[in-house]
Amino acid sequence: MVLEGAISRLIFLACKLFLLMKIIQITDLHIANEGEDTFGVDVRQNFLDVLNTAKSYAPGFVVLSGDICFNTGELHIYQWVKSQLDFAGLPYAVIGGNHDDSKMIAAVFQAGHLLTGGDLYYKRHIGNNPVLFLETSKGIVSDEQLAWLQKELSQIKHDAVIFMHHPPVIGGVPHMDINYPLQNMAAVQEVFFNFPHHISVFCGHYHVEKVLCKRNLTVHITPSTYFQMDWHAERFSVDHLRPGFREISIRPDGVVDSTVVYLEGNKIDA
Repeated sequence: MVLEGAISRLIFLACKLFLLMKIIQITDLHIANEGEDTFGVDVRQNFLDVLNTAKSYAPGFVVLSGDICFNTGELHIYQWVKSQLDFAGLPYAVIGGNHDDSKMIAAVFQAGHLLTGGDLYYKRHIGNNPVLFLETSKGIVSDEQLAWLQKELSQIKHDAVIFMHHPPVIGGVPHMDINYPLQNMAAVQEVFFNFPHHISVFCGHYHVEKVLCKRNLTVHITPSTYFQMDWHAERFSVDHLRPGFREISIRPDGVVDSTVVYLEGNKIDA
């Protein structure tokens, strides 16, 4: 009887493990033009190292959650990033950040059918999980997108998973909270708080590693592949230059676990 119980438990755990969907989140790449001043950081090699390391984790999916370009959206940079993702051979999704052009992203990544009024937001089924991808490249979530978000959440009967660039809560990073927050945060939170289940939000933008909880939200801020900020400082200050990414495991019921991984950063030879 004890042996049968142990075997049943092992089978149950094996089934849970098999059903887990592993996602790698990469954010805030800030890929620059060749020769552009990136303050000594080799942003392209950082991204390639992160992507190659992420591939070794055997994920089922990769998400790029914004700020792909260094300052503003550039077609050839999106094309270069797409070529690297395609070469890696992993399924992926891309959303824009405040340094991006979502129309360009949609054009390069063949996602023009997902554009709504110039905004790129959509739902993807990753494994058995419906995952929502939001557009915040203009610093807001549009009214039309909020209505779409409310409708999509109403169809999810368990915990939800959302990717967006801007954190939907105050992050405790003074420089970013004061100068570059999500502008209609309260309206977004209202939609989230009306959802009867838990929501795991994965974002970037702040160049820090943080996990924040508010009511039914757990907000995972993922570090950049460029540099990390000193989140205590009121003025812009770099903490360190180690690129990071997040490994996410999602169960079929939407329950989430995640871990942040850091690598050694690359510098441009003087």
